[in-house]
Amino acid sequence: MGYDLRAVVAEGEVLRSMARDLPAARLASIGQGLALMPMTDTLFASVADGSGVGTLGFWGLPGGFEKILAAWSAGGPVAYVEADYFGGVGEQRAAVWDGGTIGLGPLQVKAGQPFPPAGSPISQALRRLGVVASAGEDEFSAVGLDRHRHGEAWIA
Repeated sequence: MGYDLRAVVAEGEVLRSMARDLPAARLASIGQGLALMPMTDTLFASVADGSGVGTLGFWGLPGGFEKILAAWSAGGPVAYVEADYFGGVGEQRAAVWDGGTIGLGPLQVKAGQPFPPAGSPISQALRRLGVVASAGEDEFSAVGLDRHRHGEAWIA
């Protein structure tokens, strides 16, 4: 079974406010007051600047969109996260913009690499957004990112 996610994550009101000018954006509430905006093909096409994929090492971050995320982060921290797994093997990437600049990352764990002691890239990004995990769980599961296996399922 696979898992794939490419999304923007931020405090719910911040993300709703910023995304209202993007007709292709669809948001889903996740735990601890955060919202998630999956990077659908339609959204990708609507925000890309024509340069292809961005320069930060992400697979699904449209070229130029990092400037939008930086601008949005003036209202609070904003993360872009990616995960791609199949059969328990995969990769994660994450970055957090805060106050107009990248405040964390970009972080990456490639297939076959263990997570660092600080946790997975996505968990580190969520922690930077204020997520608190209980004993025996990480931030990824604390906000329920394990509820859906594919990004578009969040908005189905």
